[in-house]
Amino acid sequence: MTESHPTRREALLGLAAAPLLEGAAEAQDAASPVCFMSAIEMARLIRTKKLSAREALAAHLKQIERVNPKVNAIVTLVAEMAAGAAAKADEAQARKETLGPLHGLPVAHKDLMETRGIRTTFGSPLYKDYMPAEDDLVVERIRRAGAITIGKTNTPEFGAGSQTFNKVFGATHNPYDLTKTCGGSSGGAAVALACGLVPVADGSDTGGSLRNPAAFCNVVGFRPSVGRVPNPKAAFAWSTLSTSGCLGRSVADLAFVLSTIAGPDSRAPLSIDEPGERFARPLGRSFKGVRVAWFKDLGGAPFDPRVRAVVDGHRATFESLGCIVEQAEPDFAPAEIAFRTLRAWNSANTYGARLHEHPDAFKDTLKGEIEAGLRLTGMDLALAETAHAQLWRGFQLFLEKYEYFVLPTTQLPAFDVNTPYPTEIAGVKFDNYIDWMKSCWYISATGNPAASAPGGFTPEGLPVGVQIVGRDKEDFSVLQMAHAFEQATGFGKKRPAIA
Repeated sequence: MTESHPTRREALLGLAAAPLLEGAAEAQDAASPVCFMSAIEMARLIRTKKLSAREALAAHLKQIERVNPKVNAIVTLVAEMAAGAAAKADEAQARKETLGPLHGLPVAHKDLMETRGIRTTFGSPLYKDYMPAEDDLVVERIRRAGAITIGKTNTPEFGAGSQTFNKVFGATHNPYDLTKTCGGSSGGAAVALACGLVPVADGSDTGGSLRNPAAFCNVVGFRPSVGRVPNPKAAFAWSTLSTSGCLGRSVADLAFVLSTIAGPDSRAPLSIDEPGERFARPLGRSFKGVRVAWFKDLGGAPFDPRVRAVVDGHRATFESLGCIVEQAEPDFAPAEIAFRTLRAWNSANTYGARLHEHPDAFKDTLKGEIEAGLRLTGMDLALAETAHAQLWRGFQLFLEKYEYFVLPTTQLPAFDVNTPYPTEIAGVKFDNYIDWMKSCWYISATGNPAASAPGGFTPEGLPVGVQIVGRDKEDFSVLQMAHAFEQATGFGKKRPAIA
């Protein structure tokens, strides 16, 4: 019998040209190689016509059909709309039209991002049928770069909390252990990337929402400097707590996508006047003699010993890159006042009226935070702003000596998916739903750029993230260090078995 062999294109797409070959049935049920290709390589193949936008979409839709029912990462799928957009993308390329950097790449947007003509629920029953009339800036820029929107990724109710579950769609599961949480609030985005459902995903971060799920799902998350990805719709236009950004399966992929969504906008007063294209530059650099501060205990914040063991083991990794590593950390005490108060104030301003109208429509943790914000006085806010300034100045002074500050992304590994939030770590009990994430929101309160890179696994096989924080507005520098760490370790190459 003469064997038939897959063509190069069929092999790329994961199509079995010879069903009678041994293992062909398993191959048919496996992920296409396209699904775990880097976004950069996928864009190159599409641009050189070795892969079409329609083929890329088909491969990812098949992967979504296989895997998404197990993890619940993509909660709204617009396959027909995406198919039409992919066909138009291929036709535009055939006409030799100018192509955007993300031309033909499938993308899913966080369900906090408003998407024109696509349901946006914010994870709340109040918006379960909401259909926006226009795109948020991030969505608009990703579309303009040529990406194909395929749907929305799951998020907690109004993005509140680092555990992705809500009454509209339920919980999103960790692909490395389906009994565990994926983190949040960009949890659906992190899982979609980890499982090869999309090569590109956006997100947002207030208290750790781009970094926490990245750490739990073994992908890269980056909280850019406030104003790097502007929000012209922000009610508190001068607030530095929240920012939009993206995640990636590698630092290079993340930087590639960031180059398309970063850049100034005259409607945002904190907008950074630098073009996004600067993030498309090569990430390599020397770190010989670079001073790195290694965390101590963040002023007494508890850490699960499994996380501490993985992260502390990487001190040698940074030293192998040529860094001078010293154990040192600034005083984060002002963050306790600043972040808690300003977060509650923002929640009250954003949701206070809706809570009054729909008192039973909010989960208890968010309801309590809104009510705390409504009780704040002018002096409470003055003390919070004073503490915020104190924290910022102290952290910038600390980073005059050190170029980077390194610490764990999370204080414990992924926990049970049915647990709304951890109530203790290492014997230290909590009474607030954000207490277990100080390692992220202490950094959020500084406003400095920070990345979470895959750092390894616990004995149970749960991912652990290493957080790299850089100097004020030195976003590219943080990505360079995260890239060097990633190259030195290789943990990000491990994929979940479920995918």
